[in-house]
Amino acid sequence: MGAVKGEGALDGGWGWIIVVASFMAQFLSSGSPQSVGVLYPEWLSAFQEGKGMTAWVGSMVSGMALITSPVCSVCVDNFGARPVTVFSGVMVAGGLMLSAFAPSVSFLIFSYGIVVGMGCGLVYAATLTITCQYFDKRRGLALGIVTTGTSAGGFIYATLQNELIELFGLEGCLLIIGALALNLMACAGPMRPMNLPGYYLKQRAALQHTEEPEPLYTKPTAIIIDSFLDLKTTPGSANNIAAMKLLITMEPTELQESEGERNGGISSCSIVARAIKKRMRPYRRYLCKTIELLQDRVFMAFCIAIFLFSLGAFPPVLFMEDVAQSEGLIDGIALIPLVSIVALTTGIGKLVLGVLADMQWVNSLYLYALTLIGTGLTLLLIPVFKSYLGLQVLSAMVGFCSGNWSITSYITTKMVGMERLSHAHGILMCFGGFGITLGPPVVGWFFDWTQSYDLAFYFSGTCVLVSGLFLFLATLPCWNRTTGEGDSPPEKDVNISQQNHTLDCDKVASVA
Repeated sequence: MGAVKGEGALDGGWGWIIVVASFMAQFLSSGSPQSVGVLYPEWLSAFQEGKGMTAWVGSMVSGMALITSPVCSVCVDNFGARPVTVFSGVMVAGGLMLSAFAPSVSFLIFSYGIVVGMGCGLVYAATLTITCQYFDKRRGLALGIVTTGTSAGGFIYATLQNELIELFGLEGCLLIIGALALNLMACAGPMRPMNLPGYYLKQRAALQHTEEPEPLYTKPTAIIIDSFLDLKTTPGSANNIAAMKLLITMEPTELQESEGERNGGISSCSIVARAIKKRMRPYRRYLCKTIELLQDRVFMAFCIAIFLFSLGAFPPVLFMEDVAQSEGLIDGIALIPLVSIVALTTGIGKLVLGVLADMQWVNSLYLYALTLIGTGLTLLLIPVFKSYLGLQVLSAMVGFCSGNWSITSYITTKMVGMERLSHAHGILMCFGGFGITLGPPVVGWFFDWTQSYDLAFYFSGTCVLVSGLFLFLATLPCWNRTTGEGDSPPEKDVNISQQNHTLDCDKVASVA
C-alpha cells in the first residue's frame, strides 16, 4: 500500500481526487438512507405496522451509522480508508438486497437498519478521515464538498426510488439500489493514505524482526540457581535438569516473575492474568482518552448539542411526506418530494457553511449554534402552516440549516487537533447516533397517541432550539472569567491541541 508523504501533498493535487472519490462514496452509500422517507409509506402499506414501529427502520439506518462511529474510526486508523471503504460496499449492497426479501418490519430493522447503517458509518468515517489528512487551509471547503454527497444522493435517490417502485415494485427497487451500491468498491481505489495505517506498521515491524539474522551466540545471564529455586538434583532427574536449563536462558525480570509465581503456587493463573492485562491495555488507554475528552466543558457541550439536534431534527426528514399526505395537502407523492427539497438545500447549506467556516472572522462554533437555533424555530412553525407550499419553504429552511454537519469535523479538528480527530469525531457521532435512533420512534408514538403530528413537531423544535441555546451559553468566555474570580484555582486548559497555559476562552476563540 503506497503512502503519500510531504507537506506538498496538502490542499491540492491528489487531494481533489480524494474529494471526488469521497463525494461519490457518500453519494452511493447514503442516497437511499437519506431518502428513506420515500420508502416509509411503502413499508407502512406493505406490513401494516404502526408508525412508531416502522419508524425504527429509518432511525436505525442513520443511528447505527453514527453510534458505531467510534468502532468505525478505530477500523480506519488501523486498516486505512481504502480497505474499510471496500468492506463497506459489501455491507451496504448486501443489506439493501437482503431488505428486498424482508418478511417483516423486524427483519427490515436488521437488514436495512443495522447492516446498511453500519456500512454507511464505515464510509462516513473513512471519507472524512482521508479528506482531513489531505487538506489543511481548505479543509472546510473540502469537507463541505464531500459531505454534500449525502445530500446529492438523497435528492436524486428520492426521485429515483419513486420511479423504480412504479416500474419494478418495492422489491425490485431495493435490488437495483443495492447493485448500484457495489460501485463503492471502485471509489476506494484512489484513497491513498498520507501515512501507513497502524495495522501495516505492525506487520512491517514483525516482518523486519523475522528477517533479522539471529546471533550465533548469546551470552547467558549469569545467575545463582540456588537463590531462586531449591533444586535437589539427583542422577536421572530429568525435570530438575530441564528447570536448570530454563533458568539459565531466562532474563532476570522473568526469573523474578517465575519466583513469585512459584512461591504463590498460581503460575498458570498469573500467566493468563498477564495475557489478559496486556490485551486490555489498549482498551483502557482508549477509555482514559475518552474520559479526558469528555472532561472538556466545550467538547461535552458540543456532544449534548449534537444529541438534542439529532433527536429533534431527523424525524421531519422521515415524516415530511407522511405529514403532507395525512393532512390531505397532496395526493400521493409529488414529482419533487419534500425529502428531495430537504436533501438539495442541505447540500447547498453544507457548501455555504463550509466556505464560511474557512473565513478567519467567522467563529465556526457560534455559526453551528446559530444553525441549531434556526432549525428549532423552523420546526416549531411546521404545525402552523397548512399548505403544501408552506411545507416546501420550511423544508428548504430545515435542509439549509441541517447542512451544519459539514463543519462538525472542522470544529472537532480545531478543538482537539488532527491527532485525536478520529477519536473525538467518533464520540460526537455516537451522541448523534443515539439521538437519531430515538427521535423517529418517539415522534411516531406521538402520532399513534394523538393522531396528529402537531405535538411531535413541537417536541422536535423545542429539542433543537434548546440545543442551540445551550451550546451558545456553555461556550461563552464569561464562564472563564467567573472561574478566575473565585477562590478555586483557574480551570485548566481543555484545548488538547494547544499549550497548557491557554484558557478555555482562547480555545473557543480559536474555533473560527
